[in-house]
Amino acid sequence: MSTQTTLEKPSSEKALKKLDKKLSRGVGKAISDFNMIEDGDKIMVCLSGGKDSYAMLDILMSLKKRAPIHFDIVAVNLDQKQPGFPEDVLPNYLEKIGVDYKIVEEDTYSIVMDKIEPRKTTCSLCSRMRRGILYRTATELGATKIALGHHRDDMLETMMLNMFYSGKLKSMPPKLGSDDGKHIIIRPLAYCVESDISEFATLKEFPIIPCNLCGSQENLQRQAVKAMLNDWSERFPGRIESMFTAMQNVVPSHLADHSLFDFKNIQTGDLVDGGDTAFDQEVKPIVQTPDNTVQIVEL
Repeated sequence: MSTQTTLEKPSSEKALKKLDKKLSRGVGKAISDFNMIEDGDKIMVCLSGGKDSYAMLDILMSLKKRAPIHFDIVAVNLDQKQPGFPEDVLPNYLEKIGVDYKIVEEDTYSIVMDKIEPRKTTCSLCSRMRRGILYRTATELGATKIALGHHRDDMLETMMLNMFYSGKLKSMPPKLGSDDGKHIIIRPLAYCVESDISEFATLKEFPIIPCNLCGSQENLQRQAVKAMLNDWSERFPGRIESMFTAMQNVVPSHLADHSLFDFKNIQTGDLVDGGDTAFDQEVKPIVQTPDNTVQIVEL
């Protein structure tokens, strides 16, 4: 029995290695596709205490060890002075894994609670204040990039939120300048799926710290969109993947933004992106049959 135990690796260890490889591959591809990290960079990894930022830090630290370029990592947490926030959890974890870090203490909680009416959502004000503090901290640390833990599903949710509530076809970009124009924001988890990150965080036993300030508000529009996308994913396998592919395959000539494409000067005989074909018939949608098998539909 002892021989069998020694030879057979626990299933959880195998699952962790498989997920680590998958997530690392996704992060590596995102870094390469968008030139997120360059030689000599100092990456400020924003660590909230949630599963996503823990996973991002863990993967970036692993990639740093075998990357062909040199870059530094500093983990930064903003302690917003929420009641009951366990102040020792993150410092203890960061000391244990041996990464440079900084804990920034700012009582944004009291400000948000004072400004927002009861039963109203707090995310907007909290987010603006948090961004300002993190930008300032990045300047103080001399960071060249600010890494945020948003993943593929966050990007899809943001796109749907903007479509439904803001009338814009817009999402979270994998890389872009900050709104103050002084920093470069990167999202290394852009190609990573939330369910994989959740399982990875569970297997790694990260000391998760829940956000009691905004995460508990069930009336948030983002939660409604998340529920909708999760429902689609369950009922129509492949739909979410197709949506994310679409975000990387934009055809401006077949939308309606005349500032983005020169519709006015189209002339007879111009064949632009295949002409006036609204739906690409060569696309074969994936559907779920009554017996829960998946099949490709021939059009």
